[in-house]
Amino acid sequence: MPGVPNAFNFDVSPFDCLSAEQRQWVRDSVDIDYVHDGQVMLAPGDAPSHLFVLIKGHVQQWDGDELLASYGPDDCFDGRALVAGKASHRFVAAEEVLAYRLAKTAVGELIAANATFGALLFADLSRKLGALSERSGRHELQSLALARIDQAVLRPVQIVDAGTDIVSVVRLFSAQRCTSVLVRDGAAQPPRLGIFTTAGLQRAILQGTALDALPVGLLASYPLVTVAPAAHLFDALALMIHHRVQRLVVVDAPAGAVPAADGSQVRGLLEQIDLLSFLSNHSYLVTRQILDAGSLAELDAAAAQITRMIALLHRGGTRVAGIARLVQALNATLFERAWQLIAPAELVANSCLFVMGSEGRGEQLLKTDQDNGLILRDGYVPPDDLAAICERFSQALAGFGYPPCPGHIMLSNPDWRHAAAEFGQVVRRWLLMPSAESLMALAIFLDAHAVCGDAALLAQVRAEVFKLVTDNDALLARFAAAINAFDGEGGSAWWLRLFAAEAGREPLDLKKAGTFPLVHGVRALALAERLACTGTVERIEALVAAQRLPAELGAELVDSLHFFMRLKLDAGLAALELGRTASGIVVDRLSSLDRDLLKDTLGVVKRFKALLRQRFHLDAV
Repeated sequence: MPGVPNAFNFDVSPFDCLSAEQRQWVRDSVDIDYVHDGQVMLAPGDAPSHLFVLIKGHVQQWDGDELLASYGPDDCFDGRALVAGKASHRFVAAEEVLAYRLAKTAVGELIAANATFGALLFADLSRKLGALSERSGRHELQSLALARIDQAVLRPVQIVDAGTDIVSVVRLFSAQRCTSVLVRDGAAQPPRLGIFTTAGLQRAILQGTALDALPVGLLASYPLVTVAPAAHLFDALALMIHHRVQRLVVVDAPAGAVPAADGSQVRGLLEQIDLLSFLSNHSYLVTRQILDAGSLAELDAAAAQITRMIALLHRGGTRVAGIARLVQALNATLFERAWQLIAPAELVANSCLFVMGSEGRGEQLLKTDQDNGLILRDGYVPPDDLAAICERFSQALAGFGYPPCPGHIMLSNPDWRHAAAEFGQVVRRWLLMPSAESLMALAIFLDAHAVCGDAALLAQVRAEVFKLVTDNDALLARFAAAINAFDGEGGSAWWLRLFAAEAGREPLDLKKAGTFPLVHGVRALALAERLACTGTVERIEALVAAQRLPAELGAELVDSLHFFMRLKLDAGLAALELGRTASGIVVDRLSSLDRDLLKDTLGVVKRFKALLRQRFHLDAV
C-alpha cells in the first residue's frame, strides 16, 4: 500500500513526543500488516521483530486464560517484549486487524534518542506518569506544585533570649527591617524556641507592664511551626492555612522534630508574602475571606471561589495530590467557620465536628456529598435545640454546594451525633454485630478527620475500634470482603468489554472499577495494623514501612490513586463547563496515553485485590 505510512498518526502517545527527524525515521521504517480474526500475533516466548500500532480492529492480551488488556485503534504493543527480547503474553486479533509494523531497529533508535518515548512505550506506571508530567511542560521553578521551599526566598532569622525586653525587640525590628524574631527560652526543660512577631505588639501594650520591663518570652508563641527545606511550597501553603500563621520556620530537621534551641538547625523564615509570589491563584485570599466571614452569606461567596481556584490550579499543571491537600485545608477552614457561626461557643468547645469519606482522607477535589458527624463531650448537656442547630449546618453546607448525603451520613441525622461514650458503643456494635450496612459505616468512620472542636474526642472513639480488631481475623475478613462488592463490573467479562468499541462509549464508574477497591483494600490493611492515619497515601507509606505491603506495589497504588483522581477531576471540570453532572469516564474519549494508563492502573488494582484475597482468605468468606 504505497503512501499509507505517510498517514501515520503522530498525534497519539508515545509518538507525539517525537521530533520532526524522528517522525521521518518512523515513516521510513513502517509497513502495513493485515491479520485475520482469531490469529495469534504474538505468543509467549516469541522474539518480536516489530512494534504493532493498530489502525483498525482490536487485539486482546492474554496471560493463560486471564484477559489482561484490550488494544484498539492508535494503541501499540508490545514495547516491553521488544526490549526484553521475547513476549510474555499471547496477543490475539479479536476481529480483523489492520496495523502498522515498526521495525525493532527503528524502535531501538527512537528509545536511544528520546527518553520520553522510551518511558511511555515500555516503562512501569510511575515512569510513564513522570514522562507525562515532563511532556506536559510543567516547569519546576515556575509551578507552585513542584517548586521546593529551598528554591523560594527565605528571610534571615534574628534570635533573642526570652528575657529580652519588648522595647529592645522593637528596636531590632527597626534596625533589621524585620517583622519577627525567634525567642530562645533556655529556662524551659528542655530548652525551646518560640517566635514573636509585630502582631504581638498589641498584646504587649495591653499587658499593662512597662514595655522596657516586659520580657518577650512571656508573649512568644510556642512551639514553632516548622517545615523542611525539601518540602514543596504547595505543602507549605496548606500548613500555613491549617495553623493560621503567616510564616514558617525552615529547619534542617526531620518532619515533626523539635529544632535545637540554639537555632543551629534554622535555615530561615518562609514569609507568606514570598510564598504568594509563586501563586497564580488567590488561595490565601479565599482563606482570609473564610476567616473574616461574619455571616453564612459571606462564607457562600468564599465557597464558590474554591471551585474556581481548583480549575485554575489544574489548568496550570498542579499535581492532584497537592490540589487535594489544599482543598482539604480550605474545606476544613470553611466547615469550621460555618460551625462557629451556627453553633453556640459552649457547644463548639465541648464537641468535635469531623468529616469522613474522601474529605476525611484528603482526597476530595470537587465538591461531593456531605459526610460528617459530631461527638459531644461526656457529661456535657447540649442545648435543647441541638437538632435544629445541626440541621442548619447541613443546610448551610448544601447551600455552599456540598449536596446532602443520600445515606444521611451527616449532622442532621441523630445517628451521627452522640456523646463520646455512646458513640464508642455504636462503634462497638458495628464491630460485634457486623452487617453490610454496619461495616460500611465503620469504613466511613475510619476515615474521619476532625475539623473543629476537641480532636481528642474523635481519637477516644476511634480507639474503641482498635480495641476490638486485635487478632480478629474473621471480622477483618468480613470488613475487607467489600473489595468484591463490584466484581460484576470488575471481573474478566467486564474487563473484556471495557476497551471494546461499544463499551468504550459508555461511562465507566471509576469509583467502582478502581478507586473503591484500592481505597478500601488499603483501609482494611491499615485497620489490621491499627494505623491511626486516614489518608490512603499515608496508609500505604506506613504499610510499606511496616513491610506489610511490597514497596513496588505501594508505589503503583499511589500512582494509580492519583491517576484516578485526575481523570475524575478532568471529567468533573468538563461537566461543570457544560452545566452538567459528571456521570463517569467515557473511555472512548480518552487520549491514547490515558487509555494506556487506565489499563495499567486497573491492572494494578486487579493485582492488589488478588493480594487482599490471599491476605484475608476472602475465598472462604
